[in-house]
Amino acid sequence: MDAEAGRRALDAALADPTRIDTAPLVALAADPAALDVTLRAFADAHAAAALPVLETLTSERTERTLRRAARVALYRLAQRGVQPPPRPAPKPVVERRPERAARAWLSGVDGSGSRAVWLLFDGAFGGHALCSLIVNDEAGVMDAAGGEITRKRLETELAGLRASQKLPWVEVEPARALAVVGEALTVHRVRGTAPPAAFARWERLFTPSEPAPPPALTADPALVERAPALLELPELAGWFLDPETVQADAVDLLQARESKLVVSDQIKAEREEAIVGQVIERELGPAARRRWARRLADMAFIFSATDRPEPAALAEAAAAALADETREARHQPFARALARRGLDVAAEVALGRLSAAEVSRKPGAS
Repeated sequence: MDAEAGRRALDAALADPTRIDTAPLVALAADPAALDVTLRAFADAHAAAALPVLETLTSERTERTLRRAARVALYRLAQRGVQPPPRPAPKPVVERRPERAARAWLSGVDGSGSRAVWLLFDGAFGGHALCSLIVNDEAGVMDAAGGEITRKRLETELAGLRASQKLPWVEVEPARALAVVGEALTVHRVRGTAPPAAFARWERLFTPSEPAPPPALTADPALVERAPALLELPELAGWFLDPETVQADAVDLLQARESKLVVSDQIKAEREEAIVGQVIERELGPAARRRWARRLADMAFIFSATDRPEPAALAEAAAAALADETREARHQPFARALARRGLDVAAEVALGRLSAAEVSRKPGAS
């Protein structure tokens, strides 16, 4: 009777092995030989269909004798080639974390308003990705590259960067670099343009943002007068007004200097001053002044971060003077130096000594 009850419990479990009634089988386990015969007959009758039921009986929650007998029945089926498909390997449990900027670097600003931005993001599953960008204060995101990177490879890349970069390069708080990129995206929104296609994979990590208000800067008169010395620094060698926009003025200046008319040096100087003044008024309107002031403020930060207090103070003073629209640009030493250098470079282009393409200050021209 126990064997019949046990067999009925086994057959009933074929529909749903998880709901098997083990009580009759546990009672049958008092006679191991009878239990073995019952399980063997069940396995012979149902073959592969018996596997889920027998596997359920091998659970640790099952009575020991019954569990052992079920394993023997499964072994016999396996010897006949009847066995369950292999179970898939368990997937590793990896915690998904929000992607965040962990480290960041900024370069100085070149004469076209472009700078490099590197951002290292912690990946969602523990890896790291480096986003490398070139942004411009007039054109937005100019170039994008990067991808997954190891810590060791990152240090190698940073060492190569420090050795090859012409502009200063500093590590900054990620929030500062994110803001720089956000401002570049706002340029695209205002201009109705789009970043390069390569930026698409990174775009979700950035939010467009308006330029931050300029920091409180001090326009020390003595430092404002000395600010043109900044243009003698290697890092600012490319800072000058775009030669293409002052080409005609440069030709006028050359003609005034080389005129065969007998005029006094004072008249020549006055003519030169007039040309420089008209260039400043035309090329350094309010928007341009704000751009150049921001570039100077950014360079003041870079110089300070690289332990160069004197150029940092000069850049801060020049930025403060340019940002103050109550001061006429034509009377500001740094503005005059920008204009004069632009005229000098344009003159070299007019004389065929320089290529216009090489000295263009248009974003992405060089």
